[in-house]
Amino acid sequence: MGHVRSNDEGWRVMGRRRTAWWRTRAEGGRTPARLARPVGAAVRPLGELRRRRASVVRRVGVLVAVLCATAALAGQPATAAGAPGSYGYDKGDRVVNGATGAADAVGLKSGGTYRSSLPKGASFYYGLTLDEVSDVYVSVTAVPPAGTKVAATDGIRVSLQNAAGTSCTHQSASFGASRSPHPVAAWAARETGRALCKGGGQYYVLVERVDATGSSSDTWGLELTVVSEPPLAQAVTSDAPQDWNSASPEPATGEARSRAGGSGFAGAVAVGQGVWRGDIAPGGTLFYKVPVDWGQQLSVSADLDASDAGSGYVSRALDLALYNPVRASVDEAGVGYQGSPRSAALDALPPVEYRNRYFVVDHESGMRFAGSYYVVVHLAAQVADDFGQGPFPVTLRVRVAGAAHGGPGYEGRSEPRNVFDVTSQDRAAAVTGSGGGGDTAMKVLAVAGIGAGSVLLATLGAWTVAARRRATT
Repeated sequence: MGHVRSNDEGWRVMGRRRTAWWRTRAEGGRTPARLARPVGAAVRPLGELRRRRASVVRRVGVLVAVLCATAALAGQPATAAGAPGSYGYDKGDRVVNGATGAADAVGLKSGGTYRSSLPKGASFYYGLTLDEVSDVYVSVTAVPPAGTKVAATDGIRVSLQNAAGTSCTHQSASFGASRSPHPVAAWAARETGRALCKGGGQYYVLVERVDATGSSSDTWGLELTVVSEPPLAQAVTSDAPQDWNSASPEPATGEARSRAGGSGFAGAVAVGQGVWRGDIAPGGTLFYKVPVDWGQQLSVSADLDASDAGSGYVSRALDLALYNPVRASVDEAGVGYQGSPRSAALDALPPVEYRNRYFVVDHESGMRFAGSYYVVVHLAAQVADDFGQGPFPVTLRVRVAGAAHGGPGYEGRSEPRNVFDVTSQDRAAAVTGSGGGGDTAMKVLAVAGIGAGSVLLATLGAWTVAARRRATT
């Protein structure tokens, strides 16, 4: 809007343009249709005009500030998936503190996800109240900060104990030969078919940090999940299947499709059978998930491209790990890197069957559920020392063979629900590459931000028009 002023002759001036505002009939003048009211009635005092203009400016300023904040919130990129130290926790995690003794342990619930922390040298307890019939699985993911110093044997040990302190099961996870800090997960279970830990009542999860001399004293983040599996409506034989094809699988072939990985279990990006390509920085970790139904056989390998940016050798540079739907470790493979193409492949895995739990080794017994299997790829931080910061292209080859069949017939439902099912949404996500809860939440936030921005822009336009009308009346 141009600056408005009145002169002594009753002319109103807007910028460089002059308009005859009013002449009285006594002077013989005509009032053109486009002319407004007399100067005395139409032109408001300059003080009032300035106050109105200042009010409009203030309102516009508030709107612009809110709009900018909304746009920043909706459009601000999340930490890049796979960046060192950028683990994507579940947005629904409940924060809990571990206790140094069982008597003070905070209770966890089946179906829940929790966030905690683990200082160096600590051993923390968490409580569980279990029924008599469900198998219960607790997985703990340890997340060290980027740049911390770790040894090959550093890691965590997770055990599930009954009220008397008897350990039902336990497992450890460590960073391995690369000595590269990255998320690692270990699990423990209460299985009703085993002699130990039968019956309902009070149980405890014990998470212990395993530290080597000389490792950094940084506190690690923890993510804990609790999954319950209902009993079967009809019992099945307790023998493991013996007739599955255990030959080394041929890697999937075909044109690679771009599919960026997620930054945690909750935000793992879905992939199906095929060849998938993403970028990873040294020290980074990518999370994918593959829907695998009852009777289907999964095979996975990962290729690291050649690099001409340097020379040297990094032990266990590329690490490939597989976790089942309860985030229990199934298998792991790794290769060193000296600049030439390398490939890491998992062992042959049996088709998914309930009876696989009766196998002895993890890569067979872990294939006991249908659902989403997590493929986790890590590139050692030390790669940057010899070959630069990257990012480095990594190719994931996924094969899902065999026809799906019905499940074993559970009596009841799992917690969380549908964790042992492959739904039509899961299959669609494997095609489109949808992420988990974290990514979905960001998409919802972005849409909400865009919608709110549109409303604010419309309101801003309406205020501006109204302000102009008031200023000229």
